This record gives sequence, C-alpha cells and structure tokens, in this order.
Amino acid sequence: MLLLTRTVRFCIGQPGARVDGAAGGRHNTFAAWPSMRGLGRYYEIDVQCAGQADPVTGYFRNIRDIDQAVRQGALPIIDAAIRDDPSAEPWTLMAPLLRAVNDELGGSVRQLTWRLTPFYSVSMETDSMAQCVIRQQFEFAASHRLDCESLSPQENRRLFGKCNNEAGHGHNYRVEVAVAIDLGSPFSLADLEAVVSRVLIERFDHKYLNVDCAEFADLNPSVENIARVSHDLLEPELTAAAMKLRAVTVWETDKTSCTYPG
Repeated sequence: MLLLTRTVRFCIGQPGARVDGAAGGRHNTFAAWPSMRGLGRYYEIDVQCAGQADPVTGYFRNIRDIDQAVRQGALPIIDAAIRDDPSAEPWTLMAPLLRAVNDELGGSVRQLTWRLTPFYSVSMETDSMAQCVIRQQFEFAASHRLDCESLSPQENRRLFGKCNNEAGHGHNYRVEVAVAIDLGSPFSLADLEAVVSRVLIERFDHKYLNVDCAEFADLNPSVENIARVSHDLLEPELTAAAMKLRAVTVWETDKTSCTYPG
C-alpha cells in the first residue's frame, strides 16, 4: 500500500470566471488555474489516495486524473457556496467535497485537505466522514534560557551552547493547534481562536518563560516541553468547548518544530 498526495491550486469566486479554467487559458502560473482575475479567493486542495503502483508503469494514479477530479468534483461545490452562502463554515462542505472527488477517482481517496490560507486548513478522512480536523496557526514572542539545575555550569554550556546565555534569548514561536470536531457540533473558528488566545498566547506572549511562567519554573523550556505544556493547558479548555484536541505543533524557528502528541 502506498499513499499518493497531489496538491491542486486554484483561484475562485470571481464573477464570470469559469471554474474549469477555460476562460483565459492555462498559463502555468504557480497558483495554477483558474488564475486570479479581479478580486477572488485563492485555495489549495490536497488529495491523498491509497493503493498499489502498477508493476509496469510505476504509476498508482495519473496525477492529471486527480487534478481533473478536483476541478470537476470539488470546484463547482466551492464556487456555488461562495456565490450562494458566503458565510458558510468550510467544514460543512467537506463531506460533499470528499464524496465528489472520491467518486471521480473510483473510491481511492483516503483524505482530503482544504487549505483556506497558508495557516488554516480543514481535513476529512473517508473512514471518518462525520468528523473534521481543523488546523489553525498562532504566534507569540518569548524569551527563554535552556539550563538544568542538576548539571554543572560547564555541562550546561557544553550541552546548550548559546541557548544557555544567562540573559536568555528570544524566539518568534509559531503554534499550530489541530482539533477534531463532529459535523453537528456548534463549532466556530472564533471559538478555537478565543480559547487559544486566552489560554496560551496571553500566558506566553512577550514573557521570559523561565521567570514569568509557572509552568517552566522547574521545567526546561525546550521546544519539546513547550509543545507538551501547550497541549496540556489547552486540552481541558478545548474539551469543555466541544473540541477534541488532536495535537499541538510548536515551531521554535522555521527549521525546528515539535508536535505533541506525536
């Protein structure tokens, strides 16, 4: 069994534009087609298919088939919703989107992800179509010092290097919170953002984590520990708001992140 993922990019919601991209042709822009004309919306859809590769061609599925399935199955649904019900929550469209694309691809789709912004997405799996996973990213700036009291100053400097600086050092942390919701629940993205802002961002933003935050008084504020502490702080609050926390990912830099639970 293998998993093949294809990203389909497109601009939509523009008056008079055809969702099949025929108007204006295809010019191989990075945003694919339809490309932007006037004021529109840019989206990406990731389609993950499961199956076996052909022993001769090495193909499991021709990616052009996936592109066509999204354009014929999903784009008309999104385009109609933008015109007829622009305030609709994206997750209310996920089941028809997934069914339409899966039907076009002969039932091989395992998961569909709709990226509404580079930092906000909605996913649904074919095995769990009564539920969606919402991912939204946040940010906070904080300083910390990596230092263990059980180690000598020499050992701390050897282990943590510049991160052991006595005055601390700062990061612009990025946090992605992934929650699962039942399609019938009264969830709104504003609910998620309010909880994360109150419980996490206000607690850590512009703080010296070692000194200002009780959670790290006796715990080294590594990115691993920040991810776990963030998860443990958010879980009861999100559960009370009818959201099931799947995972928290914290980026310390663009090159280093930690997800808890893994």
